[in-house]
Amino acid sequence: MTLPPLVQAFVLHFGEMGSRWGINRTVGQVYALLYLSPEPLNADQIVAALGVSRSNVSMALRELQAWNLVLLRHLPGDRRDHFTTPDDVWVILRTLAEERKKREIDPTLTVLRELLMQSPGSEDERHAQARIRAMHAMIEQLTGWYDEVKRLPNDGLAALLRLGAGVTRLLETADRVVAFAKPARPAATTESQWTKESP
Repeated sequence: MTLPPLVQAFVLHFGEMGSRWGINRTVGQVYALLYLSPEPLNADQIVAALGVSRSNVSMALRELQAWNLVLLRHLPGDRRDHFTTPDDVWVILRTLAEERKKREIDPTLTVLRELLMQSPGSEDERHAQARIRAMHAMIEQLTGWYDEVKRLPNDGLAALLRLGAGVTRLLETADRVVAFAKPARPAATTESQWTKESP
């Protein structure tokens, strides 16, 4: 199988980016190939397209299945497993976000909770727990926001992302309105002013 130049460029780029994201280069290339393929591919077709070993392709497919990023397909008259990706990019985004949360965020929250439940034995540990508590609160707030956002339909999620800078401008305007509405605090009377004004 010979890849067209455009497909080859996309596949190679995903391999490079995969290594930067902490995954095997082949995993990124296999995913990119399956994403662009108009038909599900079997392992032999992937090996031929990418020019990598069968063992590397098998390992990549197992990892992608563990992340729920590829779908298994069986074709009539063919006993081999074929693989593809969801057609909807929003499904891919949601799946990737959920898997990363389960693998990275949830374990971190568990560790932070365990550390906060310990009794501090020194001032240094009390200081450390205060910093840990702030981090835990921030991550909990983010995960709460994520749980709300993931329930949005695709159209709602797309609309939220399109807001972009508009949200920042709205918050800045709200801050200015709040600051304007606050009554001005009277200037503190200094001791020298008090002395001058006293009879």
